[in-house]
Amino acid sequence: MSPNKQNIHLTNWEIVSVNPTNKNWNWKDLFCFWSVGTQSIISFALLGSLYLLYNLNFYEVLLGSILASILVCFFSNLGGTPSLRHGIPFPVFLRISTGYLGAKYISLLRGFVGLFFFGVQTFFISKSIGYLIRITLFNIDSNFLDNEIFLIYFMSMNSIDWLSFILTLIMQFIIFSNGQKVIKNFINFSAMFVYFGLFLFFLILISDSELYVLDTLTDKLNISYGFNQFKLVNMIGIAGTLFAYYSILILNFGDYSRYVKNTKELNKGNLSLAFSLILFSFLVLSIIVGSDIYFRSNNISISSILTNPTDIIGKLDNTILTVVVLIFILFASTSTNLIANYIPTQNIIINLLPKTMTLKKSGLTILVISFFIGILWTPLLSQNGSLSILDTIASFFGPIFGIMVTDYYFIKKKILINKDIFFANEKSVYMYSKGWHLKALYSILIGTIFAFATIWNPNFYIFQSFSWIIGFVVSSVIYYLLASEK
Repeated sequence: MSPNKQNIHLTNWEIVSVNPTNKNWNWKDLFCFWSVGTQSIISFALLGSLYLLYNLNFYEVLLGSILASILVCFFSNLGGTPSLRHGIPFPVFLRISTGYLGAKYISLLRGFVGLFFFGVQTFFISKSIGYLIRITLFNIDSNFLDNEIFLIYFMSMNSIDWLSFILTLIMQFIIFSNGQKVIKNFINFSAMFVYFGLFLFFLILISDSELYVLDTLTDKLNISYGFNQFKLVNMIGIAGTLFAYYSILILNFGDYSRYVKNTKELNKGNLSLAFSLILFSFLVLSIIVGSDIYFRSNNISISSILTNPTDIIGKLDNTILTVVVLIFILFASTSTNLIANYIPTQNIIINLLPKTMTLKKSGLTILVISFFIGILWTPLLSQNGSLSILDTIASFFGPIFGIMVTDYYFIKKKILINKDIFFANEKSVYMYSKGWHLKALYSILIGTIFAFATIWNPNFYIFQSFSWIIGFVVSSVIYYLLASEK
């Protein structure tokens, strides 16, 4: 079948090159972007687990966070620069190395992960809204938030749960479908608001303890206390774990770097990631350590808490604090859902069906699919190993990123043919073999096998957190050897 008969339609106003006059992001906007990417409940739980479950030192976690931020900064600059220079989002940039059809279907792996986590995150956002409804409308004490007093159930959700879930979907659609300017303003506001919320959380915590927590925490944070205990191995392990979490954002960072004014702003903005992650890690760890001190001093059982802020507030018996924390969770989770799941998936859907899809249509598609993911999460998906499958799929991302940057920097020498990116015919340089670049596919496959091995082979479990980087290196080398052949 000839390429013309394949009728490959590539152009859509939403994914064409950004006009230079619309490049209005600076380093401060990127700082807020990375702050939002950092400020999730998952990040809170991850830091809490590293500190508590693995019995690591405060400074081991903090220094590991710094090392992780350096890695994320490096790879983000590497992948974000082409999109900045040419104004194109991730799925369009992928066309250059994988071919037109390759980009359509390979990017669906990232879209699948985005859809899944958008639905799951929406479910957890709706829980915060449900708690706020219970407290504000029904004056339910914070100690009884989990009591199921509404007896009308359908699919393991009561009437308040359903109302909250529907409201969450509608709220996100209204905010997210109002264009790039509204989205940027929401990200910037949310980033600052959540930092304020975390700081307020800590202030209320120490005020409830009559400053006992602050005194003890100050002693624990004495730098000599920390540096006498940390180990390089722990730091590297923490860095790998945190990098694995942020690696998904690296793949589609071009969706945002395309709006950045220039390379200088990009480099400064990505460098600010280190400060953002340090600030978030410090606030979260202070809250966790402070809560630990408070609960132990008051003989409160802590067997299953401290990795989730809602668990902490449930033990503090402070309704004001409960409302504050729920509101910051609402903003943190919504903004994270926007940048990590909604926008990347939206661009992928538009790239898949550019002739028919718009921002509104793609947004509604995400909401409909996420509706079913969200309501099925509790009774079904959470019990059947779905997250292991997603970890496996995410192993593709390092290899995909590897062939993208290797192709751009070493094979294409940073030269792109703009008209061929958006118009397909037999003579297009990105047509390759009927829309597929087989050398890129082979490289991704080999890199993925190596990444898979760290997840599914117990003998390589120690390297699991670095599966993304391992896949990246292997696919990059293989692709360079294949693509540079005469």
